[in-house]
Amino acid sequence: MSDLELIRQAQTGDAAAIRTLYRRYSDRVYTIVRRLAGDDALAEDWAQEAWVRVFRALPAFRGDARFTTWLHRIAVNSALHGKRWRERRARFETELPASINAETPPERPVLRMQLERALEQLPERMRRVLVLHDVEGYTHEEIGEMLGVTAGTSKSQLFKARARMRELLRPGHAPNGEEVCHT
Repeated sequence: MSDLELIRQAQTGDAAAIRTLYRRYSDRVYTIVRRLAGDDALAEDWAQEAWVRVFRALPAFRGDARFTTWLHRIAVNSALHGKRWRERRARFETELPASINAETPPERPVLRMQLERALEQLPERMRRVLVLHDVEGYTHEEIGEMLGVTAGTSKSQLFKARARMRELLRPGHAPNGEEVCHT
């Protein structure tokens, strides 16, 4: 069944169509939210919130944009909203040490860990643009619209993010930002 048919059926409250849309796109939503969240538990919460928003807004979906673009925009906005809420809340809490995720993918786990650590060290604005452009494939115009900035700002942030990632991934660069000396 095509997305358009599923969407039309889901808009009328068809539970099977809603489940099918969820199954078809849940991995995509989780992936983008995870990259913005930087944490599995937060990503699960924010992805769930994104789906609540999707199904609440689905009756108003007109099809002016591709469904996937609309869906990803809701996911990004949910993650950004969650991040802002968390930052406001963090001002009043004492931070606990971060737990270590024991699960790593079987393929190239060290590289993946290095990339994720470097990504987490980027300033928030740079990370958002890098993930949306290089990972999710959005244009600078789409990113600008999502984040409320100009396309030029998006390009500038991407340039800075890529340069910082190269620096963070350079051999001899320690995760804490200090240079590693080999004697």
